[in-house]
Amino acid sequence: MTAAGAPAVPPLRVGQGFDIHAFTDDPARALVLGGVRFDGEPGLAGHSDADAVAHAAADALLGAAGLGDIGAHFPDTDPAWRGADSIGLLTEVARRVRAAGWEPVNVDCAVICERPKLAPRRDEMEHRLTAAVGAPVTVKGNRAEQLGALGRAEGIACLAVALVAGSAR
Repeated sequence: MTAAGAPAVPPLRVGQGFDIHAFTDDPARALVLGGVRFDGEPGLAGHSDADAVAHAAADALLGAAGLGDIGAHFPDTDPAWRGADSIGLLTEVARRVRAAGWEPVNVDCAVICERPKLAPRRDEMEHRLTAAVGAPVTVKGNRAEQLGALGRAEGIACLAVALVAGSAR
């Protein structure tokens, strides 16, 4: 309680994340979004599994905690991260955020794509992301309405916002 009798509010910080990947012509590359594999869809080009949703969520959490960005923690120049499972990376990001004295409160993700349709798999994506973060993660699908590269279905982008509470040690 504060001196005025109101409950004390823990320090809060907000971070934003962004990721974008182009589709690849590699037929062996799987499309993974929010830790969920979308069979029958072209995969995204990238060093890891190119999960734009998990990457944007990780960047938002790292930003909120003042820990830099995903590229600083898992550089695409390091062969150790080639083909990495981005849900595993997101789990590690959440661990690092907690180690820095912050607790994830929630993450909200807006995925911009013409394909695939996310609604049929949204619950599964949210479940995988929430389990990795240890706090609620929501996913919304948005279309680019045929504008630009995303509107021409050349790739997928994701914007994410994260809230963390606590205090840095």
